[in-house]
Amino acid sequence: MKKIFFILTVVSFLNTAIIAQDAETRLKENGIVLPEAQKPVANYVNVVRVGNLLFLAGKGPTKPDGSNITGKVGKDLTIEQGYEAARLTAINHLAVLKTELGSLNKVKRIVKVLGMVNCTEDFKDQPKVINGYSDLMVEIFGDKGKHARSAVGMYALPMNTAVEVEVIVEVE
Repeated sequence: MKKIFFILTVVSFLNTAIIAQDAETRLKENGIVLPEAQKPVANYVNVVRVGNLLFLAGKGPTKPDGSNITGKVGKDLTIEQGYEAARLTAINHLAVLKTELGSLNKVKRIVKVLGMVNCTEDFKDQPKVINGYSDLMVEIFGDKGKHARSAVGMYALPMNTAVEVEVIVEVE
């Protein structure tokens, strides 16, 4: 009888651990409500699937009201404001993933992130800005959210947005 109780306890613990690790649960635990996935602003699509890889088009820090976080980091925005812009961009990408997959739990791995920062010529902390994107992916997906990454500075970005990020995602 003790053996059965022990097995049931372990199974219950593992089920709880699995549920706690699930991306949809983590989203809720972090109080993140995904917006509706933004429609492309030109002649492209939000996502292209090739086998088990999703290539997501570049997104920026569009707020729920449709406005963008704009300006150059190092002049108009601080590193912290840039970080928040990158985090918001990650939320917008999560909305695209949820629309495409139906559930974020189908994400197997965040593979590669290209983060572009609209910044002054002398700004050198692009990685600190794009950490806003990377940190959120790890918060939501755990180890599956850890990815290869480039964080680069740009002279200008469309609509003067503070950041733009594109991502490659492996799915089940």
